[in-house]
Amino acid sequence: PWCTWLPSRPLNHTACTCPECDGGIRFDRPPLRSQVVRCTSCGVELEVVNTGPVQLALAPEVEEDWGE
Repeated sequence: PWCTWLPSRPLNHTACTCPECDGGIRFDRPPLRSQVVRCTSCGVELEVVNTGPVQLALAPEVEEDWGE
């Protein structure tokens, strides 16, 4: 899902939709590529995969490294 830049006063922000539950995600500052955020509606972790325009995807699971 793509996000929308919403110019508003007094703050500008980016509004996105969670790809899992369609809940609202809001960035008060421009998000960074690879930034991980948590959806406040369903709790899933999301990763910013693109910043122009902003696009979110489910964050990859962290796998354990057994020294391999």
